[in-house]
Amino acid sequence: MITDDDAIRYHSFPTPGKIEVNPTKPCQTQRDLALAYTPGVAVPCLIIEKDPSEAYRLTSKGNLVAVITDGTAVLGLGNIGALAGKPVMEGKGVLFKRFAGIDVFDIEVNAKTPDEFVAAVKAIAPTFGGINLEDIAAPHCFEIERRLKAELDIPVFHDDQHGTAIIVCAALINALELQKKKIGDIKIVIAGAGAAAMAIGRLMFSLGADPGKTLMCDSRGVLHTGRTDLTSYKMEFARETAARNLTDAMKGCDVLVGVSAANTVTQEMVKNMGPRPIVMALANPNPEISFPLAIAARSDLIMATGRSDYPNQVNNVLGFPFLFRGALDVRATSINEAMKQAAVQALALLAREPVTDMVLRAYGVDKLEFGPDYIIPKPLDSRVLLSVAAAVAKAAVASGVAREAITDWEGYQRQLAALQGPGYSVLEPLRRQVYRLKRRVAFAEGSHPKVINAAITLVRDSNCQPVLVGNRQEIEATAAAMGQSIDGIELHDPMTAGHMDTFSAAYWKVRQRKGITLESARVKMLNPFNYTVMMLEQGLVDGAISGISVQYQDALRPALQILGKTPHGVPCGVYALAFRNRLIFAADCTLNIEPTPEQLAQITFQTAKVARAFGVEPKVAMLSFSSFGSAQHPAATKMAKAVSLVRDMKPDFQVDGELQANLAFDVVLRDTKYPFCDLKGEPNVLIFPDLQSANIAYNLLSSLGGATAIGPILVGVKGAFTALRMGCDVESIVNIAVITAASVGQGGLSNGK
Repeated sequence: MITDDDAIRYHSFPTPGKIEVNPTKPCQTQRDLALAYTPGVAVPCLIIEKDPSEAYRLTSKGNLVAVITDGTAVLGLGNIGALAGKPVMEGKGVLFKRFAGIDVFDIEVNAKTPDEFVAAVKAIAPTFGGINLEDIAAPHCFEIERRLKAELDIPVFHDDQHGTAIIVCAALINALELQKKKIGDIKIVIAGAGAAAMAIGRLMFSLGADPGKTLMCDSRGVLHTGRTDLTSYKMEFARETAARNLTDAMKGCDVLVGVSAANTVTQEMVKNMGPRPIVMALANPNPEISFPLAIAARSDLIMATGRSDYPNQVNNVLGFPFLFRGALDVRATSINEAMKQAAVQALALLAREPVTDMVLRAYGVDKLEFGPDYIIPKPLDSRVLLSVAAAVAKAAVASGVAREAITDWEGYQRQLAALQGPGYSVLEPLRRQVYRLKRRVAFAEGSHPKVINAAITLVRDSNCQPVLVGNRQEIEATAAAMGQSIDGIELHDPMTAGHMDTFSAAYWKVRQRKGITLESARVKMLNPFNYTVMMLEQGLVDGAISGISVQYQDALRPALQILGKTPHGVPCGVYALAFRNRLIFAADCTLNIEPTPEQLAQITFQTAKVARAFGVEPKVAMLSFSSFGSAQHPAATKMAKAVSLVRDMKPDFQVDGELQANLAFDVVLRDTKYPFCDLKGEPNVLIFPDLQSANIAYNLLSSLGGATAIGPILVGVKGAFTALRMGCDVESIVNIAVITAASVGQGGLSNGK
């Protein structure tokens, strides 16, 4: 429950409002200032004067949208004025940025007439790549949008109309699929005759709904041809009919779309609808009929509302950020009907895809699947950006409104994915490296639902060829229970694969002086963890992964026993910590509780190799609570000795220590106090003196510092084997599989020096 005080506190602390402007270029030195402003700024100004299209390359125009209102129809608050609508416009800006990486200026206009509003928007339009009209009352909103679309060469979009229509139509398509009805056959009633209602009707018609089977109602009843009080906009929806009120209209209808007022629909009206009806009661915060009342009236009903506390929330955030993303990326001159239809179809199709573990976790549920309670995707599903923006961009190109065509659509998908956070960008070089190489990566826990979902994702994205190890019937039964198809994914059952004799003999040879007999080796090979590692050792697969259901050390043990350490290697876990503008590698975060100086030296070289595998030239800080001998304590002198050992091994990368963490990153202070330090600039590899400090640091940085933790990346072990964190999510499994596949054929990421 949100109280008034909660809302006031949220909007006023720690700073007023919800948005701010952040520079995208450095502005720390005199040279930076000269480039950002005078005299450097004159160069792009003169280029744009000669060619205005260069503004997309040299300014923020191409990623900047204006959210503009006159405050005449703010949410459910009505005509409260432009300034009072500013919190809503700021909120809209937050959603643009959060979901699609689009920057926003919110603009509140004191305009009494459409002429004044249009003039104001036209005057500022050169600043922006698109215009999002918001909370403008009908009928002025129709004229304002029509005129601006005709007079501007950038997308103009009234979200209250078209955003709502897109989400409603996507939900309708899926509800009709479930109710086994065709859009051209259904009878539709639209309760409400405002801007959203009319946009919904028009988009439904463009998708195949029959206008002759659609009735619209305003506060005075059905829009019929006998009425003399209808505006020209309402006349478009007037029909010859004997129905005179909402009760009449709903008799026998298949679909009700409510965009009117609370509690205007009764249970009796719902009972009188046709078989297998669809109700979308979208009045906010209270719908035309509540979800519990509607469900109680009809057991064969599919229902959507505008509320988040019931299934199937029709939320405009599923539309406008992604529409503009696709439109901006091709420099579209407008958002046309083809682009809106593309968004509808993309949303509808996505709801039929398996729901990711990340979405389930975000909404605190164990299961979501296409059905009566899930007909549209969730707003926090990151795949909406990839699906809708790409579909809209393709439609813009195909329909001729794009000024810049995209030719590499796979590259564009990667560009969109990078907007979802630094974690994706970090792994992109490795994804490109393994793309379509079909490296075979075996998963010991093949029947685990998260592993099955990860395998499906890996196949879809061509990142590797997963091999699910385990009881075949159990794997197939789990996939069937999940509603997933694993056709094309290789299953490997130790009991029937025919490798038991070979694997048992190989295991016995490795472990015969460790108390293992040939008979006990056969028993060990029945364990899928041992069996999967042996598949890697025997060359049946290129990589192996395990650990989602067991403790880290238990997953690692078979690899150490069968594969062994690399020459001079120290098994350890490295985390890549992806921040918005930097990537840092931290070690050892998983294994060595109190590493010796010799082990720390090897860990340093191994972690530097990991950094280079990610395309990062290592700059290593070996950390302690002491800086260059400032404290004579065994823990500090241990790290100092490790630094000395690293120097003796003649590294081909920058490294120094022992260093306090703050001094490692305070370049000015370090250069002033310790000019002899070999580390120049900020480090990107951090070596910790013990497991306790490393584990605490990486968890704090990922939990409180905003870093995305990728790992643990196992190094120091022969072969491309990786142990997962117990209970990790599907995305982490996919990321580890990419890293594992990328480590094949280059000696792994594990060799030290």
